[in-house]
Amino acid sequence: MPDVDVLILGAGLSGIGAACHLEQERPGTTYAVLEARDAIGGTWDLFRYPGIRSDSDMYTLGYSFEPWRGAQAIADGPSILAYIRDTARTHGVDRHITFGRRARSAAWSTAEACWTVEVEHTATGERETITCGFLWCNTGYYRYDRGYRPELPGEAAFAGTFVHPQHWPEDLEWAGRQVVVIGSGATAVTLVPALAEQAAHVTMLQRSPTYIVSRPRADALADRVRAVLPARAAHAAIRWKNVLTTQLSFVLSRRAPEMVKKGIRKGVAEALPEGYDIDTDFTPRYDPWDQRLCLVPDGDLFVAISEGRASVVTDTIETFTAHGIRLTSGRELPADIVVTATGLVMELFGGMALTVDGRPVRPGDTIGHKGTMLCGVPNLASTFGYTNASWTLKADLTAEYVCRLLAAMEARGMRQATPLPPDPSAPTEPFIDFSSGYVTRAAADLPRQGATLPWRLHQSYVRDIVLLRHGRIEDHLVLSNPAPVAAR
Repeated sequence: MPDVDVLILGAGLSGIGAACHLEQERPGTTYAVLEARDAIGGTWDLFRYPGIRSDSDMYTLGYSFEPWRGAQAIADGPSILAYIRDTARTHGVDRHITFGRRARSAAWSTAEACWTVEVEHTATGERETITCGFLWCNTGYYRYDRGYRPELPGEAAFAGTFVHPQHWPEDLEWAGRQVVVIGSGATAVTLVPALAEQAAHVTMLQRSPTYIVSRPRADALADRVRAVLPARAAHAAIRWKNVLTTQLSFVLSRRAPEMVKKGIRKGVAEALPEGYDIDTDFTPRYDPWDQRLCLVPDGDLFVAISEGRASVVTDTIETFTAHGIRLTSGRELPADIVVTATGLVMELFGGMALTVDGRPVRPGDTIGHKGTMLCGVPNLASTFGYTNASWTLKADLTAEYVCRLLAAMEARGMRQATPLPPDPSAPTEPFIDFSSGYVTRAAADLPRQGATLPWRLHQSYVRDIVLLRHGRIEDHLVLSNPAPVAAR
């Protein structure tokens, strides 16, 4: 018998949600949670840069089973971290977590019908093994120990301080100093207004613009609904309102991109001083949702620009100097601190090596099944959220599906569940239909997706409810029962 029925890797937003679903839907299932770091929270414990907040509303970023009770719909990082930790305590899953344990490899044995996972003690480097009937990866999609940091021309000449947001120093002082933030994504647009509250000036230096939309930090309609409905009913109603609004935005962006572009541009123009060069700084070369839209609560980025505390420069770097950056245009930006908000390094399964009956499994050579499993790899699930909506919407559905799968295996007396690939002649596509740099850099290491269900990803919460919550379990997935080794 394996040590536990289910082994969950990761105690961040997804891992805690997975464990809570097991507690609620699979009482009696034995499980353990391994966390490589020393605290619950994942991303929300790791990132400590100024102004960190959600870029999804908390009614969809929050769990379906645990109503968000905070005052702000777009919440700050510490509030989200407290919510995750409170949820873990409320549902008793914190008692199942072992910290400082990183899974280095996992080997599936059909003869034993279990995974053997090699685990490293992060403090000492010692190794141990744990066996499980089902392995559930909730390790996120990027490397926690290293962000993406390209080499910058002439950077050795810079006499100031370089900082990457993923590793923000607690003792960094930026009050009264000149700060340049390199990047134009969600991290950059969060950092700029937060740093501008104390810095002498903050410049966001970008090679090309990103679509940026402003939304209220507090949701007035949500507040009215919560005033008249019980917490859970209000949470569900607001959640669905926001799900449908976001999905409508995505569908319109795909079908009528020019109309959506005009709407976004109009919002930016209204938020910035008259005559601002929007075409240069806020008009991307791609269509909306080809990359993730950046959200700024209460237009805080636009406010900082309008008040002269921050500015946006669209240009490229010729070289660093001792006291700043010389741009290709010839302009020089003074800088005491340079923040390289240049992105993430994608990594699936926390970098863990996989084998099935001694055969190495390279994720880039596999095809995803229902966005949760890998074809040909038994009893392994991975949580990967939406790119066009809240991560947790997909995480919740993935957890429901895994619990349904475990129940079906138990009911049929089966110990192995193996997704089948599509016809080899059928076309495949990248797993993520996104042009963001961190995705394109890692495309070869990600699974592929097929042209039809159940191998196709539609990035649609409504469709995934049908597929994952109500769809047939044995949909190109084989349940089997290898004979125990002792009986052979």
